[in-house]
Amino acid sequence: MAKKVAVIGSGASGLAAIKCCLDEGLQPVCFEKGTDIGGLWNFKEEALPGFASVYRSTVINTSKEMMCYSDFPIPKEYPNYMHHSWVVKYFRLYADNFGLMKHIKFRHHVDHVKPREDFAQTGQWDFTYTDEEKGLTTTEVFDAVMVCIGHHVYPYYPRDSFDGIDDFQGKTVHSHDYKDHRGFENKRVVVIGIGNSGGDIAVELSRHAKQVYLSTRRGSWVINRVSDRGLPVDVIQGRAQRAIFSWFPLSLKTKMVHDALNKRFDHALYGLQPEHPFFSQHPMVNDDMPNRIITGALVIKPNIKRFTETGVIFDNDTVEDDIDAVVFATGYRFDFPFIDKSVMKVENNNVNLYKYVFPPKLDPPTLSIIGLVQPVGAVMPISELQSRWAAGVFKGTAKLPPQVVMCDDIRQKAVAMSRRYYQSPRHTIQVDYAPYMDELAKQIGVRPNFKALLMSDPGLAMRCYFGPCTPYQYRLMGPGAWEGAKEAIQTQWDRITFPTKTRPVPVAKSGGIPGILKLLIILVLVLAILFKLF
Repeated sequence: MAKKVAVIGSGASGLAAIKCCLDEGLQPVCFEKGTDIGGLWNFKEEALPGFASVYRSTVINTSKEMMCYSDFPIPKEYPNYMHHSWVVKYFRLYADNFGLMKHIKFRHHVDHVKPREDFAQTGQWDFTYTDEEKGLTTTEVFDAVMVCIGHHVYPYYPRDSFDGIDDFQGKTVHSHDYKDHRGFENKRVVVIGIGNSGGDIAVELSRHAKQVYLSTRRGSWVINRVSDRGLPVDVIQGRAQRAIFSWFPLSLKTKMVHDALNKRFDHALYGLQPEHPFFSQHPMVNDDMPNRIITGALVIKPNIKRFTETGVIFDNDTVEDDIDAVVFATGYRFDFPFIDKSVMKVENNNVNLYKYVFPPKLDPPTLSIIGLVQPVGAVMPISELQSRWAAGVFKGTAKLPPQVVMCDDIRQKAVAMSRRYYQSPRHTIQVDYAPYMDELAKQIGVRPNFKALLMSDPGLAMRCYFGPCTPYQYRLMGPGAWEGAKEAIQTQWDRITFPTKTRPVPVAKSGGIPGILKLLIILVLVLAILFKLF
């Protein structure tokens, strides 16, 4: 009999988990406390406690070719950067194509997940849930559990950190509860926090409010979605560029990035430049912020020293009075209150997980956390690879290393994180997209073997190595290989350019790749093999 796997949540991670369980011949049962799939991306008119939430205008920060599931390309007609409604449309296509909906129980709230008394022998769990429609609570036995609730459920609302906040007579709201500009028209608004949500909300409100102030303790580096030649920024750097870039000293890499970012607008001139370098903070993705600053509609301010009844005093002792509203874009804390504390604990956004997936001291390893990462890149294909790995571990086709090895890996990652990023609850689950994907792929034997690929299909090898690191690369070989992966890679640029070509324009024919460039590409490939960059 197939092992029963409980999947908690039917968002981006939960859908991938269901599908990967089915691929491995496991029997998934997904528990979703909402009424529909999509998780964070399923927009609701009102933010509900215990649910992730997006605002009406939310557009995803990663392009469609980089965020799709590895064996299901996003249709070419979809825009490169999708509004939340397009993201949910894609999830529906994915769920329908692979028959996932019949495995989901909606309006089922998970109450408690606890190892059974004979866990050491069976690895099984007592899984208690409530059918909210019937008002019936049940405890069922499952062979494994996949937790897919993400990390945007519990707002971090540091009101106690601000002197005088209780005396402030204006409106206060967390970005979790923000939906759109309505109610803020002709108001004077302070937005606290310079993450992606803070930037988006400040920019949006600056078009409708009388004045918007964005308060930041440290500042931020700001990157565009749109890069050279109008291409999505996350598709312009492939493995070759990263390999060459890795040869440069950190000081040079930092200078190159800072020069490139300041070429668009001077971050110091605009009051945004932080003290820390680019690689020490999760950057903000925002296309419009400098335009709003240069018009005066948005003003960047330092941290708030204290509130008054009608305004705020900033750290530089400047005062803004007659403030009508404050938006706390101060991020989230993550937690898993339904998991028994004997299994894992979360403290200040820190939790010990092997490669951010498995509790290292849990033996047998029959519980996994999916999607608990903050990538510089897309989370969907990462969650999918995590799910492929977890499903393999549950089935027994993939093995975890000894506990001491896993704990050492966790320590090394924590040290590397502390050296790279400034200390903050925001910087505990940071990963770099392609390196982390490769790290996961090694666990299940699906990392592309470029030496073999170069010998068998040089054209495909060059597309993979010099082009964007799209998720299809992890379906070319090994367990779960997909016969459509090669075609998906060969046609990825067609899907990238299709939605922008809405008005036919004659394009001059290119003469192809110059001979000297071809020789350079071949030379780099040879050097890469010799130096084992693959």
